[in-house]
Amino acid sequence: MQDVCIFVDFFVILRRKTIKTMRIGVFDSGYGGLTVLEKIRLRLPEYDYIYLGDNARAPYGTRSYELIYNYTWQAVRYLFQQGCALVILACNTASAKALRTIQQNDLPALREEGQIINALGVIRPTAEVVSRMTTTGHIGVLATPGTVQSGSYPIEFQHQNPKLCITQQACPLWVPLIEAGEHTGDGADYFVRQYIDALLAQDEQIDTIVLGCTHYPLLMPKIQEALHGRNIRVVAQGDLVAASLDDYLHRHGEINGILTRGGTCRFFTTESAARFRESANIFLRRTISVQHIDLP
Repeated sequence: MQDVCIFVDFFVILRRKTIKTMRIGVFDSGYGGLTVLEKIRLRLPEYDYIYLGDNARAPYGTRSYELIYNYTWQAVRYLFQQGCALVILACNTASAKALRTIQQNDLPALREEGQIINALGVIRPTAEVVSRMTTTGHIGVLATPGTVQSGSYPIEFQHQNPKLCITQQACPLWVPLIEAGEHTGDGADYFVRQYIDALLAQDEQIDTIVLGCTHYPLLMPKIQEALHGRNIRVVAQGDLVAASLDDYLHRHGEINGILTRGGTCRFFTTESAARFRESANIFLRRTISVQHIDLP
């Protein structure tokens, strides 16, 4: 009997060692995706994660569609190679300009090879929820110039409800302000008010504002202050994406079933690990271990 127990224990240990860790990947061209990762891990802490920031080539917003697609696909492919069965593009620019091509052109070929994989973005789940929040039917979007130029938010909102009125405002100075660590100082007040006032000047009936960049939640206190008590709801993406992912995993057992649950998270960056660690502290408010990689 003792010999049988020893054999069973040995089999269990061997099996654990041979099981490959299957993770959820979270990708962003910069640091803002860390705000999404935190919300996802808060809601789904049991899964294993990898975060990849293509910080060396950021920002993506000023680049061409083709280049953004190439950069994004390199990152997504790397995450698949690292054992990610599901990748979240926690980057509005990549979601707007690269996700559809990846879903339609690249993933089918890998699935034909037998891989169980998928890639999801942040724009559609945001539009699905926010379209039901508005009372007036007038929604504002604050985003980077690249995301605004893509028109992805108006398109997604129109899919949800053609009667919605969507007004966009590009905020080109907000990301540099945040990444420089100056978003909490008094100097940021002017730049926050500038874009809020410009948005509301376009449409005074806006009752819901979407923060269409994953950096922007760090400016939430100043955004609320700039609204001067107006009855306008401001929506960040982190909780919405986390809830959408939770729902997706419940509906897609083929992926959920192969994801491992070790509660781990690894961080990778294409820039200096020391620089990423310092900047990530702005978003996570803690020190993390990170590894530098080179994407092809």
